[in-house]
Amino acid sequence: MKLALLSGAHVHTRGYLQTIRERDDLELAVVWDDMAERGREIAESMGCPYEPDLAAALAVPGLDVAAICADNASHRPLVEAAAAAGLDIFCEKPLALTVADADAMLAAVRGAGVKCVIGFFQPYPGAARAARKFIAEGGLGDLTSISYRNAHHAAYGHWFDSPSHAWFADKAKAGGGAFCDMGAHAMHFVRLFFGPVTSVSAEISNKCGVYPDVDDHGVALLSFADGATGILVASWVHTAGPGGLEVIGSKGRLRLQGDNCMVSPFVDGKHGETYALEPLAGEPSHLQRLIDLRDGKLDAAEADYDLLCARDAVAISVAAYESSETGRRVAVR
Repeated sequence: MKLALLSGAHVHTRGYLQTIRERDDLELAVVWDDMAERGREIAESMGCPYEPDLAAALAVPGLDVAAICADNASHRPLVEAAAAAGLDIFCEKPLALTVADADAMLAAVRGAGVKCVIGFFQPYPGAARAARKFIAEGGLGDLTSISYRNAHHAAYGHWFDSPSHAWFADKAKAGGGAFCDMGAHAMHFVRLFFGPVTSVSAEISNKCGVYPDVDDHGVALLSFADGATGILVASWVHTAGPGGLEVIGSKGRLRLQGDNCMVSPFVDGKHGETYALEPLAGEPSHLQRLIDLRDGKLDAAEADYDLLCARDAVAISVAAYESSETGRRVAVR
């Protein structure tokens, strides 16, 4: 399978390049990047050409896939260009920065009949899949409270000081800071697990001043269509790690953290003994998810639902930022 890398801006690019190096069935055929020095460096390290012209890069003979690792604001034009070239698409998260852009991108993908996977990975390990199945089958009864934290210490660690990654702290290119970056994973996760969000109230701000032009911490209160209430935390100034998921329902509590999923039942007014939920087989993520979709190993309907949830995660994010700016609860559209 021949790939075109469209920008190496994202911090995850290095991992994708390592995957390509390690596999005999993948070949990086061309690199395009709006930062020429970065693009040439990647191309040289991978033994392939750097092409400064996007149209020429997408016209390289034999291409199968465009891997888009650009800054967030560049996702729409690159996805539309790749779809028009008939290439299947792997695109880093978030899908887009506005709902209009997200809808246009999905229309381009579906209109061209190409496959598309977004760079989410948190819902697919075996423990997370077991939790989703348990909840969907009513294991917790009627859901009351959902909380999800996705956080790290990027601001304290000065992770985005290098020229290649400075765009993470540039609002014009990133769209926002920690809530847009880490929150994208959390918003996609809860939308996939718990269904549509109807409205959001949020407080998103800068706490430490390392990257003052964007937010580094955000908390959102979500109202789900099924009546549950969710608390979502996304941060670059969190020293306690990612956090994970906690769900409270009429039949008990579920706690998902990494590879561990614990259930504390509540039956007939009594607390039962906490037990570990047996993990399911994990689903692929990142580039492998697109490969499996192309090979028919990943259900196309599931992949399409993922795209819908990625679109809705954008809508949640937009509403959260609007809520934080206006001080009022905002409907998710």
